Amino acid sequence: MYLIPVFALVLGVIVGAFWSHPLTGAYGQYMAIACLAGLDTICGGIRSGLEGKFHQDIFVTGFFSNIIIAFGLAWLGEKIFVDLYLVGALVLGWRIFNNLSLIRRYLLTRLKDASERRRLNRIAAQTEGAQTAVALGQADTTA
Repeated sequence: MYLIPVFALVLGVIVGAFWSHPLTGAYGQYMAIACLAGLDTICGGIRSGLEGKFHQDIFVTGFFSNIIIAFGLAWLGEKIFVDLYLVGALVLGWRIFNNLSLIRRYLLTRLKDASERRRLNRIAAQTEGAQTAVALGQADTTA
């Protein structure tokens, strides 16, 4: 379940690393906003996976629809001479940072809870061992 967003991210990085043609002008803006939309979807997929709410069909349709909408927004902005790709970049950047902060918070909470459970289990084991030793000591003196 966690591997789908991670695989999509790795695939995008590999394709970007081996892409040898520079994207200039409007194509660069289109690709930048599409990459932000894809990264936003991947971060949202990781977050929903950690929360136990991940659905593959929602992730895949969201990934492609977000990219198409962001691309369309940049295209429309170019046609009406308004830099709408900046609005998209701002919103998608905010969502990416918001998702990353929630992922970090969720992982830190999970780590802290696991640490607290281990500590409480050690205390319970020590208390149980002490009670068993006291019970054995009382049994020896009554016999």
